[in-house]
Amino acid sequence: MNVKLVTQDYKTRVGQDNETLWEVGTTVKLPPSEKPLKLCTKTVLHYYQHPFLAVLMNRRHANIPNYRMLQVKVNSSKNKRITDGLKSGCTSLSVIKEITIPQYTLTQKVAFAILCSLCSNNSEAYTTWATSWLNGTDRSAKSATYAASATYAASATYATYAADAAADAAADAYATYAAADAAAADAYAINFLALVDKALKIA
Repeated sequence: MNVKLVTQDYKTRVGQDNETLWEVGTTVKLPPSEKPLKLCTKTVLHYYQHPFLAVLMNRRHANIPNYRMLQVKVNSSKNKRITDGLKSGCTSLSVIKEITIPQYTLTQKVAFAILCSLCSNNSEAYTTWATSWLNGTDRSAKSATYAASATYAASATYATYAADAAADAAADAYATYAAADAAAADAYAINFLALVDKALKIA
């Protein structure tokens, strides 16, 4: 399901020259342009391909406080769409309806961070710890702290974030950073939607 986050009064880019109102039943379309599509620019309208990605990545992306979530339909042809796996962009979106914001557990967020980190080359020790965390064998803060220290020493940034998220039950922000750094390091190479499906099955 494609979704878009908006303010309480259904707007994005409030106060900017491209401030936009997103009302249910309307279509927002960018004017024709020869410029290549690029995320985080005015060449695209942004959306997420899954509610989980929207909830997790808002802090890192638009950082909309107290947001609403809209289900949207992508009208653009394939050559008028772009994604880095986390955030997506196109030139035309229709607002279908407002939906209730799903509530995800910290365990699911941390699982997603760890799954992202495993898409990179990691030490055998880290991979062993990550596997143990994911299957529920060892989720102790002590083991996670050790894994975070080891990966930090090895300069494995998003693996460190993933381990930090597991070590600190209040640090769901680390899950966001892990996913974002994974995208930056391995853009277009990671199937984040598949990882979301896996993460949401972990209790």
